[in-house]
Amino acid sequence: MSRMKFKDEVNPEYVMRTTPREKAFYFFLDIGRYTGISARSLEEFYEGISIAPSKSLEFHLIRGDFKRWVREVLGDPHLADMIDSIDRSLQNKKLRAMLKMKIRRRINQLRALLDTQK
Repeated sequence: MSRMKFKDEVNPEYVMRTTPREKAFYFFLDIGRYTGISARSLEEFYEGISIAPSKSLEFHLIRGDFKRWVREVLGDPHLADMIDSIDRSLQNKKLRAMLKMKIRRRINQLRALLDTQK
């Protein structure tokens, strides 16, 4: 089987790992208003996106927090760029659906890559 190629070379095992608690993503509604939701892995991030209030998603997207965490902590510049390409005017269900679609697609790509490495 041929190896899947992405624009960037990432280590899928590294991107899909569980990070230490101090490197987790914490979902906020605004500065100082923590939602109680956090994520320590890409899978948990997907779940957090699924349940976090829409205002939290809007807050973090506009600030660039999602792309920064994905790039700097998870080590996936491809997904960071995908998130960065999302229209900042999207809100509520449309924003959540777009984030979930991009993250789920990337999780599936990374899993496929891991499978080809076995």
